Amino acid sequence: MSSPDTALRLHPWASLLLFISAYSPLLVILVIKDYDPQQLQWLPRHPYFAALVLLLVIVSCVGVLRAVREVQNGLTVKVTKVSNKSGEMFGYTIPYMVSFLRIDLGDWQTLLSLFIFMAMLFVVAYRTQTVFVNPVLALAGYMLIDCTFERGAAETQALVITKGPLKTGKSYVIERVSHYLYIAAHPDSGH
Repeated sequence: MSSPDTALRLHPWASLLLFISAYSPLLVILVIKDYDPQQLQWLPRHPYFAALVLLLVIVSCVGVLRAVREVQNGLTVKVTKVSNKSGEMFGYTIPYMVSFLRIDLGDWQTLLSLFIFMAMLFVVAYRTQTVFVNPVLALAGYMLIDCTFERGAAETQALVITKGPLKTGKSYVIERVSHYLYIAAHPDSGH
């Protein structure tokens, strides 16, 4: 039997997919930096590794955007208070500083160091349940809203990922993803 604390924790593989999608722009930048302008070809210096990275980027971004878009069911709640927290999605900018360094995708020590750094960031994001603070979702038009809502007599405060703004006094269908994290099914259909 799992403890109540981990019962609603997002599955590690889903969290990893979210994490990779959050850093997909960084991965694309690293592949671009692998091109050598002195070579007169369109392939990066490490084409197999670059292809693997780009495949990972595509799969993670498509998977995350599709999963968020397909939320249809959940709890019907009435919103009592909202606050936009989308600015917190910029918390992912610090690791992007790596893109300004000279990284050779053929140097195993550099890649191992980068992997250890990113693995540490993933563990922190997974344990703090912040994997949904994702700039790819922001680029796709999703917002992160700190929301207080009522369901019956119970009032809950949580973060809600939504495609459109939530309005106080309106009812919405939301799906619970983990502790204090929900996704709004149809934010524009509040009534």
